[in-house]
Amino acid sequence: MAPIRSSVQFDQNASNVNSMVISSIGENTDAQLAGQRNALDEQRITEARFRAVSDALPLGIFVSDEVGDCIYTNAVYQQISGLSFDQALGTHWYSAIHSEDIDRVMAEWEVAKLDKSVFHTDARFSRVDGSFVWARINVAAMHDGNVMLGYVQTVENITDRKSSEQGLSKAEEALFEEMERAQVTLNSIGDAVLTTDLQCNVTYLNSAAESITGWRRDEALGQPLTEVFNIMDATTRESAVNPARLAIDKDRAVELDANCVIVRRDGSESAIEDSSAPIHNRSGQVIGAVIVFRDVSNARAMADKMSHLALHDALTGLPNRLLLTERLSQAIGMARRNSKQLALLYIDLDHFKRVNDSLGHVAGDELLVLVARRLVECVRSTDTVCRQGGDEFVILLPEIEQAQDVTQVAEKLLAALKLPQLVAEKQLNVTMSIGISVYPDDGDTVDSLMINADNAMYDAKSGGRNNYRFFKADLNAAKQN
Repeated sequence: MAPIRSSVQFDQNASNVNSMVISSIGENTDAQLAGQRNALDEQRITEARFRAVSDALPLGIFVSDEVGDCIYTNAVYQQISGLSFDQALGTHWYSAIHSEDIDRVMAEWEVAKLDKSVFHTDARFSRVDGSFVWARINVAAMHDGNVMLGYVQTVENITDRKSSEQGLSKAEEALFEEMERAQVTLNSIGDAVLTTDLQCNVTYLNSAAESITGWRRDEALGQPLTEVFNIMDATTRESAVNPARLAIDKDRAVELDANCVIVRRDGSESAIEDSSAPIHNRSGQVIGAVIVFRDVSNARAMADKMSHLALHDALTGLPNRLLLTERLSQAIGMARRNSKQLALLYIDLDHFKRVNDSLGHVAGDELLVLVARRLVECVRSTDTVCRQGGDEFVILLPEIEQAQDVTQVAEKLLAALKLPQLVAEKQLNVTMSIGISVYPDDGDTVDSLMINADNAMYDAKSGGRNNYRFFKADLNAAKQN
């Protein structure tokens, strides 16, 4: 390709070129001279056409000779570089590359030359005013057969695109950091978190949810919620309502029914509490649900234990006075509705203080546990044996038919306790005194029945111990006197 010069040079030297051509072909014929003129005119037209096309392109064009010196630039290149046509002439194609990018670009250039391939790269392009633009650069060699003519470089201003990419990259980085923070937070909290899509297929599990369900996240994703989050009523064993589906359908937060258990993947169960809420997109449309749940097995066990301790004697495990009062009140109401009777047996061990004094309180406690066990063995499962305190016990017999039923129970109790008790490696023979009150004849309230049974018990002690006495009205009169 012939060296390309500016349009001014072409126009100013046109006549000179013609004169030179005429002088050099003085002996040529008129026809030959006309042919030369036509060739020069065609060359000017071709060059003008090239300049017009190159200036119309949205890409900067830099043409160099075989050693890399500039012989032509178009208007876009001049605008990008800030160099005029004359200022650019003689410069190298890489001279505008930013100093921080030049080493990389030249290393890539050497590789492209060895491969004899078209060179592509993105680099900052320094301008004469000290600013820079991001440019996409392509360089290709020009050949005429085996003859190397030079290089053509295209330069595209991609500054806006780079800014967008950098902004997008920063946004992606910020989003990644936000998601990472959320992930760390979700895995750090004690509650399990699970999300679903609109079809109630699992889309996310945190570490706590993996632990409680027994499902790994990668295995659970896409699975139906009911497969991963298998919950049922602990009492009825029926499947519980799907909380995610409920939250999606109602478009509001919902709570799981009480007394639910989750069946883990291995078949084991845990008591749980949970809540579910719908997930919305930016348009406010429901796109899924999130379930937050926790294993409350230990908490429920502790609550049950505390509740048991509040209503039971710590030493013997029998119901205490509070629970007896509750059950007696219920039994009175039931007996009243059904026109039945009930009986209350107030028991006191005879001479129990002697055991504590002679063998110690540890032995005394051991004896109380043994007595409690024998009392329970002598009554029905529907009856209540209570430790009232110290060496006193109370037995509630709900809905008896006649007083004779109570007599049989009292005699059975006395007989059972007559058997020797092994305490502190010693055989002990322990007896007890029993006082009995019957509803409704001896009282129709908790307090009246308790007081009257207690008075009857003291009557049994006065009668020689190791026996039982039914309450009589004159006992209250005697006690008052």
